[in-house]
Amino acid sequence: MRKKLLFINRSYWPDVEATGQLLTELCERLADEHDVTVICGHPVQTQVAAAQGDRVIRDRHGVSILRVWHTRFNKASFVGRVINMVTFLLSATWCAFTTRRPDVVIVETDPPILCLLGRAVQVIRGARLICYLQDIYPDVAVALGKLRDGWLTRLLDSWFYGIYRRAQYVVVLSQDMQQHLIRKQIPAEKIRCIPNWIDTAAVYPIKHENALRMKRGWQEKFVVMYSGNLGMSQPWTQLLGAMELLRDEPRLQFVLIGGGAAANWLGDEIQRRKLTQVEMLEYQPKSELATSLSAADLHLVFLDQRITHCLMPSKIYGVLASGTMSLVVAAASSELARMVEHAQAGQVVSEESAEPLAAAIRSLLEQPELVIQAGQNARRLAEREFDLSASYQKFHQLFQEV
Repeated sequence: MRKKLLFINRSYWPDVEATGQLLTELCERLADEHDVTVICGHPVQTQVAAAQGDRVIRDRHGVSILRVWHTRFNKASFVGRVINMVTFLLSATWCAFTTRRPDVVIVETDPPILCLLGRAVQVIRGARLICYLQDIYPDVAVALGKLRDGWLTRLLDSWFYGIYRRAQYVVVLSQDMQQHLIRKQIPAEKIRCIPNWIDTAAVYPIKHENALRMKRGWQEKFVVMYSGNLGMSQPWTQLLGAMELLRDEPRLQFVLIGGGAAANWLGDEIQRRKLTQVEMLEYQPKSELATSLSAADLHLVFLDQRITHCLMPSKIYGVLASGTMSLVVAAASSELARMVEHAQAGQVVSEESAEPLAAAIRSLLEQPELVIQAGQNARRLAEREFDLSASYQKFHQLFQEV
């Protein structure tokens, strides 16, 4: 049965490797069988390739896109981020109540208070509600020390979890997140675990005569790459320390691809520490994602141990699809760590200091055959479990149940 689906999320950037790309792929696939509308915002100033994402596109591949006005202060400013969030929420609320009535409203966690709008649409307009949690708030903010455990935390906790209990379904990305919601008394039958995904037909290994490697002169280097959001919660101090410990290894090339609140600080630190073996590049176009991810010999994937139960880094799926080994910096008990080790697609560093990270990179530098085999295992895992088509089928079934 064809349904009217309304997605609400600030990020929806076609054609760029940035937050919101997964939602773009899902909505465009769902548009074949449902009427899909997206309420979204514009890229903020720190997002590279903003010119591409900023175009006013009202319809794309069957998806009706409603871009609403909001402020776009720099994400490095806390006050600016709050103002951006509030202005987007106000504009999205107006849009949600003036567009056609949906059968199902799906709210993501960008910004996290969107669940309040989802609940309002559920009650006032009679839509079914799905809360799609890319991360769990306010738990993430509390765990990272960005929000004190006080009256405001308790208020947000009461609001958010009250809405999750009243939603028809809550979608999470990992078993770790699912178990956390169950501990918070969300009924297990309301929770659906649907991992993020990658289009394995679009992202595939390009290991021979890789255009980016040749362009940057990395052909003879062992490239250790981080590709994705350069946010404030990643362990940059640990990585910078490891880079310093490895500064005398001429075969190594570190590459940071992306943008975010920590980008300028990282660039300054790299210069201050005189780390000449590090390059920083902007987000790559979606059309070049297979090339850029495949340019690495080893990908770094971070998951702060304090928030293992709150999110699952979506970048891991692109790494797997590119046929590249991953070095995961996370708790050994996390689903992320267990997944890559079980598939022999990567290794795990669970210590939060520079020395073990540097030691792991140095060890893998001397084991090229192991690195290649792990990359091949990674590609097989992506094709088997994390292709876009598999996740689409799970969402399609969910909407039929709703």
